[in-house]
Amino acid sequence: MAAATLTISSKNYGSWSLRGWLLCKLAGIEFKEEMVSSDDPSTRAELLLLSPSFLVPGLKHDGIKVWDTLAIGEYLHELSPKAALLPADRAMRAHCRAICGEMHSGFSNLRSALPMNLKAHYPGFKAWAGARGDIERITTIWHECLTAYKGPYLFGAAPCMADAMYAPVCARFMTYDVKLDEECAAYAKRIMALPIMLEWIEAAKNEPDDLEELDVEF
Repeated sequence: MAAATLTISSKNYGSWSLRGWLLCKLAGIEFKEEMVSSDDPSTRAELLLLSPSFLVPGLKHDGIKVWDTLAIGEYLHELSPKAALLPADRAMRAHCRAICGEMHSGFSNLRSALPMNLKAHYPGFKAWAGARGDIERITTIWHECLTAYKGPYLFGAAPCMADAMYAPVCARFMTYDVKLDEECAAYAKRIMALPIMLEWIEAAKNEPDDLEELDVEF
């Protein structure tokens, strides 16, 4: 398989970059990272949620360029079907796509109130009402999947596209000390303990750049 290149932004703040990177890791493809500086105006706009479109992460492979995290996931599923980024069962696959799409297009209140910041920790953080509604919807999704497919991941025994899509949420919940019920807390900890997540987090903590706009003060 030809080597690929994944363009990403900050590992500390870049939730979409994390999703794309996790998808590549789960797909088992060989790829090199190409980091775009957070000083780049378009990248900064994406990190600060000021851009209407997200061009990072971007995957280049075999002369093909794919951006948008869902498109990258679908491409990788076609490229490496044995990696099972999407479930084999049609009904499960439809469910997986639906909750990935919901994460992709929704939860704007959560994104604004709890920006991803892996270096930070805010014990006792109080999320405002709009963000709490998003948190409740996300935990409902997790409960439904873990009940229906028996865990330990959202669609069964191994992490898939859905887990990659919700992984930055797990990070946000840890950063902002979001109180979760036992099942959801265990799931979030499980995701955060994945070797590939630990690899990303370690790199994020060693990243020199800081964006003051994404450092919450209260």
